[in-house]
Amino acid sequence: MKFNYTIKRNEKCRVCKAGQIEKVLDFGPTPLANAFLSKEEVNKEEYFYPLQVFFCKKCTMLQLGHAVSSKLLFDDYVYVSSTSPVFIQHFVDFALQVATQFNVKKNSLVIDLGSNDGILLHPFKKIGYRVLGIEPASNIAKIARKKGVDTVDEFFNIPLAKKLKRKKGKAEIITATNVFAHIDDLDEVIRGVKILLDRNGAFIIEAPYLIDFIEKRYFDLVYHEHMSYWSIRSLQTLFKRFGMTIFDVQKVPVHGGSVRVFVKHKSGKQKVQKSVLQFLKQEKKIRLHKKETYVKYDKKILQNRVSLLDLLTRLKLKGKKIIGYGAPAKGNTLLNYFKIGPDILDYIVDDSVFKQGLFTPGTHIPVVSPQTLKKDKVNYILILAWNFADPIMKNYSWFKKRGGKFIVPVPIPKII
Repeated sequence: MKFNYTIKRNEKCRVCKAGQIEKVLDFGPTPLANAFLSKEEVNKEEYFYPLQVFFCKKCTMLQLGHAVSSKLLFDDYVYVSSTSPVFIQHFVDFALQVATQFNVKKNSLVIDLGSNDGILLHPFKKIGYRVLGIEPASNIAKIARKKGVDTVDEFFNIPLAKKLKRKKGKAEIITATNVFAHIDDLDEVIRGVKILLDRNGAFIIEAPYLIDFIEKRYFDLVYHEHMSYWSIRSLQTLFKRFGMTIFDVQKVPVHGGSVRVFVKHKSGKQKVQKSVLQFLKQEKKIRLHKKETYVKYDKKILQNRVSLLDLLTRLKLKGKKIIGYGAPAKGNTLLNYFKIGPDILDYIVDDSVFKQGLFTPGTHIPVVSPQTLKKDKVNYILILAWNFADPIMKNYSWFKKRGGKFIVPVPIPKII
């Protein structure tokens, strides 16, 4: 284990800039969640980084206390959105809803920040809009361009926003789906959005929701890429600093529970919907603004750890063969924090060819294709990609028919 402290330690809140952040969760030194290893790299020392969550006593924002270099996190990325049929349909529905809700004229410009392989822009393009993706991972941007989605492989900032405004004009819609939690310098990005967004345009964010994180014990959503854990209150505080207003909030089921947040220029024509106040009231009721909420949460995570390790250990002592399904980033938080390695999971099945043949960071469990499972005699599958538990179990009904069982680790470990 090699510790690397060349990362930046945040002394101030990412949202309100107050120097009143206090540690509430600590997952210990952890490797980067998407830093999968080749066979040759497994025998070399890995870098581990602090994984600590802080609470801002002034604005109540929940955030990581350390920021790993964005270049290190995203330059050579292995997460590809379009490997999931559930996600593909989700983004088709997203594009159709936006086109209908805002009556966006054909040939208007739609920009997606952190566009991955073009999963959202592809349906926007099919509807008839001009699209542009901003994706810093060059390997993933290349895939998007092959699919016909115009993509810039750079990090989004003010100079790029000015350049795009000159070349493309202003955007009617700018989206940031499952990427807003990944941004360290939020000020730079929002200033860039303000430059590019049409005066009556909408900036639409989709991110895992803090209430679901707390109520469903989704602790494994904590990893170095996820620098912020969003509530509507925190987002409202952030956008208010830049003269922008949240005008609507919708709940969506992806990632175990997310919010779709609609933001406008303060002078924009859109009316603020009742949904905004309703979400703020619910957050107050859940006590997201209190430090004690996260202290209690930490104790629940430890209970989960004891329960899952006890279950897996008892099964192994009975001679049962257990494998994992899905090698998402969140799975690596769980595996590393719970100290689950190849002594418990023989291997992990994943649909992504980018991960097959590699080993999980820190725990060194081999990742294989689904074909391996078909040939093997397995008793239990630990579903690490728990947000897809239902479709996974449906697709592998044959596994259940031959006597196999599934284990879902959160919110409470259970055998299905």
